[in-house]
Amino acid sequence: MTSIIEVKDLTKKFGSFEAVKGVSFEVEEGGIFAFLGPNGAGKSTTIKMLTTLLHPSAGSLRVNGFDPRTDADAVRRSFGIVFQDPSLDDDLTAFENLEFHGILYGVPKETRTKRIDELLALVELSDRRDSFVRDFSGGMKRRLEIARGLLHHPKIIFLDEPTLGLDPQTRNHLWSYVEKLNAEEGITIFFTTHYMEEADKVAKKIAVIDHGTIIATGSGAELKAQTNTDSLENAFLALTGSEIREEASGGLDHMREARRMWSGNRK
Repeated sequence: MTSIIEVKDLTKKFGSFEAVKGVSFEVEEGGIFAFLGPNGAGKSTTIKMLTTLLHPSAGSLRVNGFDPRTDADAVRRSFGIVFQDPSLDDDLTAFENLEFHGILYGVPKETRTKRIDELLALVELSDRRDSFVRDFSGGMKRRLEIARGLLHHPKIIFLDEPTLGLDPQTRNHLWSYVEKLNAEEGITIFFTTHYMEEADKVAKKIAVIDHGTIIATGSGAELKAQTNTDSLENAFLALTGSEIREEASGGLDHMREARRMWSGNRK
């Protein structure tokens, strides 16, 4: 199977602090990959390097065959992203949010309109096409964010804790949409979550990062066997410890950073 993401000896330093320490992993094209770790483990820093928001200090990485350091635009066209923090414009309708994204990515108007209709149907929001997003529930906003991330036909979609704060019913529906996209469109899914049962159920491969280092990889079953535990949550705790973690200081706001970058680079 071809790897659509290749990371080798990836390192990121902030002054004397080494947030990511020689990380290596691959994500298969068309796979569903979970990137797990405690707060401050290096997940967000790694994702920011993959999505062109940060430059690595050392090592190599390829996304859809492109180097984020030298082919940033090609990499950005290769992926969609759903941030942990809300990033829709509440004062626009569902259609207008998607339309604006399509314009930024240069999707031709005739293609854009057809694609918007298809995606709204996919996430069951066709009847809310002209409704303002400020009136949407949290689950509806998440579904619209997924639709937006898919508008430009990406090869990969990054989901940063996409079900955070959602009720169990909405979480289940959201993962059904994601698995359908993976099965029907062959989109590679790269996601983070603190809900271990989600990763165990959905991911085909899991990588666990802690203190900036990959400490385990494999399927949920393999990680449970490796740690002699009966659940992925217990396997995760066995690998990373049970002490409470705080978010690493100096973290960047995903939404503002990405909006600034894309609005500046897609003009």
